[in-house]
Amino acid sequence: MTTIVAAREVAVRPITGQRESRRAIVAWLAVCCALVFAMVVVGGVTRLTHSGLSITEWQPIVGAMPPLSAADWDDAFAKYRQTPEFREVNHDMTMPAFKRIFWWEYFHRLLGRAIGVVFLVPYLWFLLRNRIPRGFAWPLAGIFVLGGLQGAVGWLMVKSGLVDDPRVSQFRLAAHLGLAFAIFAAMLWTALSLSFARAADRSQPTVQHVRRFAFAVTGLVFAMVLLGALVAGIRAGFAYNTFPLMNGYVVPPEILMLAPWWKNFFWNMATVQFDHRLVGWALAIIIPLLWWRLRAPSIPVRARRGGTVLLAMVAVQLALGIATLVNAVPLPLAALHQAGALIVFALALNVAHALR
Repeated sequence: MTTIVAAREVAVRPITGQRESRRAIVAWLAVCCALVFAMVVVGGVTRLTHSGLSITEWQPIVGAMPPLSAADWDDAFAKYRQTPEFREVNHDMTMPAFKRIFWWEYFHRLLGRAIGVVFLVPYLWFLLRNRIPRGFAWPLAGIFVLGGLQGAVGWLMVKSGLVDDPRVSQFRLAAHLGLAFAIFAAMLWTALSLSFARAADRSQPTVQHVRRFAFAVTGLVFAMVLLGALVAGIRAGFAYNTFPLMNGYVVPPEILMLAPWWKNFFWNMATVQFDHRLVGWALAIIIPLLWWRLRAPSIPVRARRGGTVLLAMVAVQLALGIATLVNAVPLPLAALHQAGALIVFALALNVAHALR
């Protein structure tokens, strides 16, 4: 009898330990997701306040320390005065004004460094203690590599605005934002996989079709994010500040004014904003349709509930987008709109995960 009880205790301990490890890893990834969310919002504010070019060097280690003396501040300001942004836009900037934009960019970079530490140290701890479930160690390591790549992409983006044009490349901005969303998605998907068992019935054709639909919706939300980055990169949000028409037109006449024609999709304010609006209209139609298809009896409860929350958040996000546009991109609304984009993306990803 004693032997049987002891055997049961030995069998229960590993299971309990695995559950505790999973909960700990999920909590750690949730903190990392929250930090990436904050990073996206702060990055948006940094861009909207035109602070991103205030630090002219990329020093991942040494740059963790801000200027500490008047001489340090004079040196940082002298370097900024050599940039195209100062010469062409901020030629009358004072030291107090420079400090305001400097701190936004510094906090943005500091938050990036903090995310790297918060991710790497617990990962190594879990790895060395053999607490990472089988099949998750390498994907988690890949997420860290993506984080390092994100820092390099961010610097390449900033560097593009330090040469001739006082604006960063809209393509590098889109890559920087898109990679942030990809890192967030990888961490969230991993956390969800550790939290929920597979609940969808693969044998049901309805589940298979809705699952593909949900992944397509998630991809469309991601595409809208990239289009939003192009809008921000060429500052197209400051034009056509009317809704639902664009200065009285459904399709503005300037939409194909550049030659060759393909340049309009990347450099023409009318075309870039029109495309962003068009995807917004598509989501306004497609996500309610997804919500309706999630009502099927064979769909897991978590997916149905997630679809309802997604539908509500999309309505909020569309309202934020319209308000941001018609008010010519005020900082609070624009920051909320960027935050809302990541929330919509996360909710869409959650629905797709619940149907896996």
